[in-house]
Amino acid sequence: TLKKVPKATRSSHDNTNTMQEEKSKEDHSRLINVTAKDLTARNRRLVEVPYTATLSHAMNTLVANSISALPVAAPPGHWIGAGGSMIMESDKQTGVVRKHYIGILTMLDILAHIAGEDSNLSHLDRKMGSQVSSIIGHCLEGLSLWTLNPNTSLLECMEVFSKGIHRALVPVESSIESNNTIAGVELIESASAYKMLTQMDLLRFLKDHHFDDLKTVLSRSISDLRAVNDSVYAITERTTVSNAINVMKGALLNAVPIVHAPDIAQEDHLQLINGRYRKVVGTFSATDLKGCRLPELQTWLPLTALDFTEKASGKEREMVSCGVESTMEEAIEKVVTRDVHRVWVMDQQGLLQGVVSLTDIIRSLRSALS
Repeated sequence: TLKKVPKATRSSHDNTNTMQEEKSKEDHSRLINVTAKDLTARNRRLVEVPYTATLSHAMNTLVANSISALPVAAPPGHWIGAGGSMIMESDKQTGVVRKHYIGILTMLDILAHIAGEDSNLSHLDRKMGSQVSSIIGHCLEGLSLWTLNPNTSLLECMEVFSKGIHRALVPVESSIESNNTIAGVELIESASAYKMLTQMDLLRFLKDHHFDDLKTVLSRSISDLRAVNDSVYAITERTTVSNAINVMKGALLNAVPIVHAPDIAQEDHLQLINGRYRKVVGTFSATDLKGCRLPELQTWLPLTALDFTEKASGKEREMVSCGVESTMEEAIEKVVTRDVHRVWVMDQQGLLQGVVSLTDIIRSLRSALS
């Protein structure tokens, strides 16, 4: 038989639940209570490749998982970790170290290798058969491997990402005791499993949760918050895909605007130019190539970057841009919903004024909150 709960007891129980819910809402409405563990709560386990994987396998893994970077794992004791890091995965029960993360393979690493000094397109199959361990470090970002303690505060995560670090590994359970002195970036860590935390994850979290602490800041313009970088490098509508990749590698850029530049010398189409006050006709990004099959790549590398972007997507793509007086909330909305890592800033005539990257957004938010 069902036992009837006395009314007074039910009321007390309901009150307790309501109080707990309100406390939870209050905790979540304040940035200070959010940690790296919260930021990665919905993220899947780490997607990685072994150091013996071929570039072709790595590229397929990037495409299949819709990601632009992969940690590379090797047996412990054989490699120096990226930046001297000792980030290990160990057995949960025994603590025995199973693997050492030696670096990050990015889409730009792959492209720089494809379009390197030996640009003979007939050698593409051989290049894609290279081991990933020989490619790490083509671009400096590949040597940038960090971990964040799970208890690192959101503000401390913002501090790290405001320095231009794009991603960090977060242990599911850290072996390092957390306190105020060591929360943050680590060079030594051993855990049974990790998740990846990216700049985009952080901004997506801020967009999905309406923090009272942020309302005033988000309503301010990107100009007022000094988020706009007016030093913006570009390629022209006549720059080829191969040339674009090589100049992006040299400048450590993952994307560049394609601008209309009929007035420049022939050799300037082979290098980066100042894009300010020019009309933007497209965007060329390293991630544009991750959906390409090898036969397509062989025929597309000699094309102009502008032609390539249209062929790769099957249509002329709409650029993601904003005005100098756009609010920070609008900028975050654009990067998160369109899944891009930068927004081009235009004046009223549609001419390029600057760029706002994820690093710029996080840096200016962090500065405004301090």
